Amino acid sequence: MGRAYQNRKESMAKTSDANAKLYSKYSREIYVCAKSGGVEPDGNLALRGLIDRAKKDQVPGHVIDKAIDKAKGGGGEDFSRARYEGFGPGNCMAIIDCLTDNPNRTFGDVRNCFTKTKSKIGNSGSVAHMFDHSAIFVFKGDDEEAVLEALMMADVDVTDIECEDGNVTVFAPHTEYAKTRNALQEAFADIDFEVDEIQFLPQTMTPVTGDDVAMFEKFMDMLNDLDDVQNVYHNAEL
Repeated sequence: MGRAYQNRKESMAKTSDANAKLYSKYSREIYVCAKSGGVEPDGNLALRGLIDRAKKDQVPGHVIDKAIDKAKGGGGEDFSRARYEGFGPGNCMAIIDCLTDNPNRTFGDVRNCFTKTKSKIGNSGSVAHMFDHSAIFVFKGDDEEAVLEALMMADVDVTDIECEDGNVTVFAPHTEYAKTRNALQEAFADIDFEVDEIQFLPQTMTPVTGDDVAMFEKFMDMLNDLDDVQNVYHNAEL
């Protein structure tokens, strides 16, 4: 499941070390997800998956409940999604997903991360076409055929299935997220998702070497220090 973990683990490692940042990230994302898709997890599969992921990352229940209660109230911050793309150190490609209540501020902050590391922010779509926008599910198992059969019976458009080290990793288009999750839960009653999310996976990798390595690490540190940044995806191979 190297592909499934690669970007998230590399890009969020330092962020995850800081609980305050982690809690804020989940709180903001849960609030937006609940406000846009409904506050009941049973009727909002994206919210259910997000809550499950937050619990696995040891986010306290009161943080989750507070975010949902805020969404129920209908007030609070007016966050919107923003996505920025560009070329980072060593000419690697990067996609930065944000949740912001001030798009002008966020754009300026993200652009500064590119500028300060001799990188170049691009227009929308400048690098996204080189990534697969995928729903990813990882769970314990070793029967690839049984998983494939269950998904085919549910008419899920599966991109790929990998079996490695006692885990099954399912890749599907991001538009098939809900259908894939439902099919897996119906076919395997005791399934426990180790990974349940939507990511951008690079189609090719770009080696980053020499002085660009330190610059790339600075680039990632600067992005992860921004409160509005939720996820960073890249194709850098250090």
